[in-house]
Amino acid sequence: MPARILVVDDDPDILQVTGFAVEKAGYETLFASDGLAALSASREERPDLIVLDIGLPEMDGLEVCREIRKSSDVPILFLTARDDEIDRIVGLELGADDYLTKPFSPRELVARIKAILKRSAPAPAQPDPVLAQGSLQLDADRHLCRFAAAPVALTGSEFRLLATLMARPDRVLSRAQLVDALYGYNIHVSDRTIDSHIRNIRAKLAQVGCAEGIVTVHGVGLRMGACTPG
Repeated sequence: MPARILVVDDDPDILQVTGFAVEKAGYETLFASDGLAALSASREERPDLIVLDIGLPEMDGLEVCREIRKSSDVPILFLTARDDEIDRIVGLELGADDYLTKPFSPRELVARIKAILKRSAPAPAQPDPVLAQGSLQLDADRHLCRFAAAPVALTGSEFRLLATLMARPDRVLSRAQLVDALYGYNIHVSDRTIDSHIRNIRAKLAQVGCAEGIVTVHGVGLRMGACTPG
């Protein structure tokens, strides 16, 4: 069964071009032209991925993302017409998985969609799906993160990033290595994307009392910390 892609934009031309490219790639396409319609479609149609414009009428894309993240971790790819880094960083901090700046190539959009769906797919069964570091545990099969029994809500990208670090807790990984682990090769993603995900993870761990969750080794990269109660 093909993945269902919800495309949200108030520009009919972008909806038409994007819809054609997505359907040609073999996906089923759903459409919405404003924020309220996007929220309704995400709840009723349960798409596998949402392509979401930031500049929407009724409710902008950032607010739509914020509302969706209250109940769903469906992958979200932001579209932004503004060459403003703040928009992109805020979107990632709200839980978006990736972004494209307009104008964009439909071919690149499809490549991003494929990459996001690939890394969002259930991981193959492993002998031991539970990773642990100090009092922090990740259960890949159930997509659960807990610190000292307290649940930690992570988006798909945050979960995979944390799992990558926890799989080798004593090793320092560069941002480039983390980008490759999350997004695959041949996809250009800024280091700031990784930094945004790291800030989100650190904030969520801090909320449940996890001290020294992810450590920055200046000039080198990132590694797991002790993950003990603070």
